[in-house]
Amino acid sequence: MRPAQDNQGSFLGRISIRRNQFTDVNTEQEQEDLELFQKHIADRFTELLSPPPPPQQPPSDETNTVAPVPATEQIMSVTWLRKLMDVFLCCEAEFKAILLMGRDPTQISKPPFDRLVPEMLDRSIKALDICTAVVNGIDSVRHYQRLAEIAVAALEQRPLGDGNVRRAKRALSNLLIALSIEDKENVSGGGGRSGGSSAASKGGATIGQLKSSSWAVGRNWSAAKQIHAMTANLAPPRGNEAAGLPLPMFIMSTVTVFVMWVLTAAVPCQERAGLANHLPVPKHLNWAQSLVGIHEKIGDEWKKKEKKGSAGLMEEMTRMEKLGHSLVEFADGFHYPAEKEAAESAAAQVAEMAEICRRMEEELVPLQQQIREVFHRIVRSRAEILEVLEQAGKLSAPVV
Repeated sequence: MRPAQDNQGSFLGRISIRRNQFTDVNTEQEQEDLELFQKHIADRFTELLSPPPPPQQPPSDETNTVAPVPATEQIMSVTWLRKLMDVFLCCEAEFKAILLMGRDPTQISKPPFDRLVPEMLDRSIKALDICTAVVNGIDSVRHYQRLAEIAVAALEQRPLGDGNVRRAKRALSNLLIALSIEDKENVSGGGGRSGGSSAASKGGATIGQLKSSSWAVGRNWSAAKQIHAMTANLAPPRGNEAAGLPLPMFIMSTVTVFVMWVLTAAVPCQERAGLANHLPVPKHLNWAQSLVGIHEKIGDEWKKKEKKGSAGLMEEMTRMEKLGHSLVEFADGFHYPAEKEAAESAAAQVAEMAEICRRMEEELVPLQQQIREVFHRIVRSRAEILEVLEQAGKLSAPVV
């Protein structure tokens, strides 16, 4: 079990015992819970901001053998994104315990909660749309992986001939076109939207297949509009509210918006223009410092990519694109038999591309499953909150 989950278990147990012992949650107890919740938020995102370095690989005894590239937890890698999903699920479970466990249902139906709760539930609906779009976006990433695998298989042939190199170059050219598609050209399928004709004409049938993944969102759906809408009315509580239940509601809403923003940045997602700069994370609050740091790192990279168009900022995709350009250059200058130095350099790059494909093969499907788990968790939590509101309505209704 991850340390975050250990902390979560003790935290939920603490709240459960405390609120079973006391009918009413007093201010001192609630303040302790809120402080611990903020500490857990800060600790989890600090770990995400400063992931451990990849393990060092021992040098190979054979000079012509390329050591495998170690798995990485670098920000925006598949492994890191999976950790982000774990963190979100832990934060959401703790928040729901604070909001609902052992609490008088009528409390969250009174001001200011009669405004804050509906706004939070509306954000959850928008988060569900983003989860759906991102799950489908990962299908596109798996297509990119398949193109890279075709190139790797061709370039690993020995002896390496002209036919192998031509086959690899075709796959790499299609891969590079797919990885540089502008956001608005990046989708088609479920919403009835056609992909960018210029990219498709360059890439041929394979790019058409890449761009035909079914997006279960509407034709005019926009990730940017969803994020913008989620941040509407999202402001830190002030005055007495800053020390009460509105604070964890604001924190969890901020975490939800942040996680959805990261996911839309990582993979192909419909209409993301302008999102690099738009994320109002409160810089003056201690629990948010790591979120601010992660946002700045991703935002800086996103702004660079926006200038030329990018399918996403997932670390494996970024590295795949760099290797693809280098291997296309090798293919352009290839003459049989290949020069020894060029062949060795290409072999190292092919080995790295193969390792990236292996990591994607192992982790993309589990990442999709985690995002689906986030989707279903949000659905369940929303239903539970609506049920509590319904109970509150019955309790507060006048007796006839």
